[in-house]
Amino acid sequence: MLALLVTALPGYAQRDKRSKKPTDFTLSDARLREAEFFFTEGQKYFILEDYSKALLYFQRVVELNPENGTVHYKIAEVLVKGNKQEDFVRASISIESALKFEKKNKYFYLLASNIYSSLNDFEKAEDALETMMKLVKGTDEYLYELAALYQYDKKPDEAIKIYNRAETLMGINEVSSLQKQKIFLQQGKIEDAITEGEKLLAAYPDEENYILGFAETLSQHAQGTRAITYLENFIKDQPDAGSAKMLLAGLYRDNGQEQKAREFIQTVFDDPTVDVSSKVLMLGTYSNILHQQKEKKVEDTEMKAFALELFEKLKRTHPNDPNVHIIGGDLYLVLEKTPEAHQEYLKAVQLGSTSFDAWQNLLFLESQMNQFDSLISHSEQGLELFPNQSILHYFNGYGQMRKKHYREATTSLEQAKRLSTGNPGLISEINGLLGDAYNGLKEYEKSDRAYDESLAFNPNNDFVLNNYSYYLALRKENLEKAEKMSSQLVKNNPKNTSYLDTHAWVLFMREKYKEAKKYMEKALEVGEVSATHYEHYGDILFQLGNIDEAVRQWQKAKSMDHGNESIDKKIANKRLY
Repeated sequence: MLALLVTALPGYAQRDKRSKKPTDFTLSDARLREAEFFFTEGQKYFILEDYSKALLYFQRVVELNPENGTVHYKIAEVLVKGNKQEDFVRASISIESALKFEKKNKYFYLLASNIYSSLNDFEKAEDALETMMKLVKGTDEYLYELAALYQYDKKPDEAIKIYNRAETLMGINEVSSLQKQKIFLQQGKIEDAITEGEKLLAAYPDEENYILGFAETLSQHAQGTRAITYLENFIKDQPDAGSAKMLLAGLYRDNGQEQKAREFIQTVFDDPTVDVSSKVLMLGTYSNILHQQKEKKVEDTEMKAFALELFEKLKRTHPNDPNVHIIGGDLYLVLEKTPEAHQEYLKAVQLGSTSFDAWQNLLFLESQMNQFDSLISHSEQGLELFPNQSILHYFNGYGQMRKKHYREATTSLEQAKRLSTGNPGLISEINGLLGDAYNGLKEYEKSDRAYDESLAFNPNNDFVLNNYSYYLALRKENLEKAEKMSSQLVKNNPKNTSYLDTHAWVLFMREKYKEAKKYMEKALEVGEVSATHYEHYGDILFQLGNIDEAVRQWQKAKSMDHGNESIDKKIANKRLY
């Protein structure tokens, strides 16, 4: 384009290269030579993207040769690089000067149209293209840009005329047809839109993408039955059209023909010519329907069985496709088949899946299944692919915490926290775990600070209220605060055995033994009881002077935890340690 612009500059045409004597030069020759020098320098800096210097040189050319259209064009071209409103206003003045001196250069009109569009002066933008097509031969290809301008300018009828004009010159094509359909649909002219779609199909009867788009348009405008007819006819002529088959199956289902849809889908899943990605999408649709039914508490055993059958077919025919295993994991997750879902996500990542959702779901399930060694290992592998995903650091920290690798846990959790600045809910959860990890390291100041930060976001975080108050009680520190938290905990969860035990133990540490006994007995009544609960109950009874009953409770604890030497000493010596 640079060469074209330079040669198009009438004042800068090649000179006669024969030698001349110094006295042969006139003043106009000297000015022209100077202008050429400045123009060349301006072009150099323009190419180097130093637009400020380029503009200075081009403005100097205008001073020497103000009637040259090309340099006015170049000034406009430099100004639009600024992207500011005032720059475009100045550019419009320059391009108007360019067109005043040169009316046959299509690049001038195209830049003018672009400048006016940026200024939202669509009428001038339209006029620029209309004038170009009248004066410059071979510019009919820009009819589509002109039609688009009329659409932006909210002149749909004018746009239709231009698209028709383009089709007369260049034939029916996807751009004009789809845009005309869009305009007619916006105007509520459904039949006109359908007519345009039919014309495109008639022009390209073998193009699958066109029938797909047309059928979807019909479906979206309550013309599902017609869409089915068109697809059925297309598939008769194109039996290998896998995407068309999948869409037809979906339309059968949407049209209330579920049994017909399932029969058709079965044949499609058995068809090796249909792309596996289309089959995965179809199974994903059923997975989503089952998820919606689950939220509405609707039980559809037939659909569950059908979806599982489709998945088994996919797995048999495409055992090494990670996306097949991902959709299987999604399906099993919806069906609450946790071990099966875990196996499918694991297979997907083993096959090299780089789907973040697959990795995240795998780690979530491993955390739920208490597979902490796998959780640590797989989170580390996932972090090689997604080093900046905070949730992966979180899962690694959670696994390390549960394995009592407290130092490693704090490292991962602190990194997760740094990467979660836009997610205060996750930060609150992370702080809760950091409180536990720092407590495990006996770094109590850091532990308390993390717990406090977690509760500042969510004062009713039961997990944090329980652990924070219990650890304070064990340390015999800030017991008043511990009691306040544990009281809130049991108020929110009056039938939770673990939380009742925590509150009873805080009261025990505050030497409120009668109150502690009341809550401990509630804990023993309402839930699953552990050795710790019986041991705590025995300790409370001992402090209330009921030694024999305390020993009986310790003996119950011993029967559930044979390796606890502390209980053995309590029983043997009938005293607390």
